[in-house]
Formats: sequence, structure tokens, C-alpha cells
Amino acid sequence: MEDLYKVHGIVNLKKGEGRTLKAGGAWVYDNEIESITGNVIDGGLVEVHDFDGYFMGIGFLNRKSKISVRMMSRRTHEINREFLEKRIRNCVEYRKNTVDMSSCRLVFGEADFLPGIVIDKFSDVLVVESLALGIDRFKPVIIDILKQVLKEEGINIRGVYERSDAKVRLNEGMERFKGFIGEEFDTKVQIVENGVKYIVDVKDGQKTGFFLDQKYNRAAIRPMCKDAKVLDCFTHTGSFALNAGMAGAKSVLGVDASELGVAQAEENAALNGLSDRVSFICEDVFELLPRLEKEGELFDVVILDPPAFTKSRNSIKNAVKGYREINLRAMKLVKDGGYLATCSCSHFMDPQLFTKTIAEAAANVHKRLRQIEYRTQSPDHPFLWTRDEESLYLKFYIFQVCDEM
Repeated sequence: MEDLYKVHGIVNLKKGEGRTLKAGGAWVYDNEIESITGNVIDGGLVEVHDFDGYFMGIGFLNRKSKISVRMMSRRTHEINREFLEKRIRNCVEYRKNTVDMSSCRLVFGEADFLPGIVIDKFSDVLVVESLALGIDRFKPVIIDILKQVLKEEGINIRGVYERSDAKVRLNEGMERFKGFIGEEFDTKVQIVENGVKYIVDVKDGQKTGFFLDQKYNRAAIRPMCKDAKVLDCFTHTGSFALNAGMAGAKSVLGVDASELGVAQAEENAALNGLSDRVSFICEDVFELLPRLEKEGELFDVVILDPPAFTKSRNSIKNAVKGYREINLRAMKLVKDGGYLATCSCSHFMDPQLFTKTIAEAAANVHKRLRQIEYRTQSPDHPFLWTRDEESLYLKFYIFQVCDEM
């Protein structure tokens, strides 16, 4: 365990480089490095120095990744168990003050100053996603400390499951992995959010099993849904649809291309006694919306919660086309004076571009949008104000949609 905290060498930056780091970011890229000295190991701790030898902090190195160093601290020269415990206590204390902790994201990587690791809590189960080689070495210690800190808060964790099966692990030279950490348990976990019950499949569900980042956005659509006819596109396991149903909607149709997602959504509807008003179909949203328009269907509320259409800067143009298409199709299906909730979860679709794309869609179909709310991700997914705002990704609007005067 001693070797875990050992600093193995120094990463020296080129003159004029490290701009992201100096602006508050947490990464050092491979093309910013002048030299690496010492007996370094990938995944091990290193000091980062500017070109003139100025100490800029400590992080872990991975020469296999374009992100060569992920910073752990700008102040200390030493990382130890006490350092990690302080970070984790800060994570828990922050959530206690900002969100309902019954189910929430407890650790959000760089935004919680623990780069490369995400830990979600679903009732009494933890789901861990480790995306960087260095933090992977600290993972057992982090989990052990977190369980102890939660126990002090009266929260006993009965099981931990790892969902480190994202493709980005390959960029770190790591294999994808999923499985139990410690004793096995039933991976279908029941949670309650905004008064809605869900069965979360932490083993086979998307990402860590459930999208906690929309927690308060789901609640925000409720005032518009009483006695309404609602269409929920990209419903996943039915979360927006079920919130609409709980708010007193007359009828809700949820749509998703995943058969597994639709089956889980139907199970969740039954769990909440909403099967008579909330139904689901397995279809491609891009094909369904034009067909509904042809059939003359209109809705009081349309909800768009699509997956990220782009995960890189290279495909932004195609993503813009996709967002524009579904938004203009959705607007055509909203009754005059009805409501549209629309969002993007892609970091690369920045707030300005997303806003511009929605405006273009409205202009194309001659609709006027009256903004009701603009929201981002739930506070348990905090974002840091840095130059690149790497941790800000979710943009969520609610509009009233009106025909042009």
C-alpha cells in the first residue's frame, strides 16, 4: 500500500503549454509535455512542473493516454489515505447539503477532484465506474473509505457493483470490466425518486443503471402534465413518462428503440400503478415522429431526452442536424400553446450551439417559443467553472410552443 502513494517522478511542461491546467482544468495532454524524469510507472503519481521548474501540482501519469496526467491536487506534494478521506468526506457533505441522497451520484470525477472515477448510490447499493488507470489503483481504498463515511451517516451499503465497461477505458490501455466488488447481491435494485418507484438494473442497464442527472428536471415537467396528453421520446426506462403519469396526465406514450428499456419501463409503470395511463412502444423516434405528424396526432406535452448525438468535436455537424430534426418534428406535434421539454447530454453540443439549433428548428416550422425554464444537471453532478467547462454537459429547456401570430 506504501507504493500506492509514492511519487515516481516529474512531468515537465513545454514553455507556453499547460494553458488548460492554468485555467483551472485537471488534465495535462501528451503534446504539452517536454520531458518526464524519474523511475515513472503508468498509473503512478508524478509531480507536474512548468517549463521553469515551478510546482503545479501532483497527479497520476498514463503515457498510453492522450490525457497523460490527471491532476489530484495543486497544493500538496503528497497523496495519502488522509488526503483521500478528506476528499470523500467533502463529496458526501456536499450531497447532504444539495440533494436527496436516497439515490444520487456521490463522486463525479474531476468535478469532485477525484479524476476518472464515478460512484452512484442506488438505495443501499454502490455502482462504481473507473475510467482512468491511476484512479483504478486507488479504487479499493476509495470504496472502503466511502462505505465507512456513509456508515457514520447511518447509511449501510449492502453491495458494490463495478460498471467499468465504457469504451473510453480502451484509450487508457485498460480492459473493459463489469462485476461485483465483494459479495454478490441481487442487481435489480428498487429506488424511489420524486415519489416514483423504479427498478434499477445495475448490471445490465445503461451506464451505471439509471440516469440520476435528470432528477429535478423530471420533477420540473410535472406542472404542465396534469390532464395532458404526453409523448415522451427516448424514454429509456420511463422516467419522464412516469413523472408525467404521477402528475395526473390523461395519457402518456413513451418511446424507445431499446426492447430492454421498454420492458423495464413497463415494469416501472406497473410498480407505480400507472399501466392504465402510461404505455410504451419500441420504435425509432426519428421514424415515429413523421408518422405521427402524418396521422394528425397532437400532444399537450412532448418530451425529448435523446442520447448524446456526438461524443467528439468531429461529429458536431451531424449532431446539429439530428437535434434540429427531432426538435422541429416535436414542435409540429405540440398543440398550439402546449409544451416542449428538450435537452442535450453531449458536452460537445455547448449551450450556445444547442440554443441556436432549437431556435433554427422553431423558425423552420414557424413556431414561437416562450421559455419557461433552462436547467442543467442535478447538483450531485456538479460542474466546475473552468475554461473548457469539461463537467458541464446537460442542457434542459422547457418551452411553451405557440403558432406564429
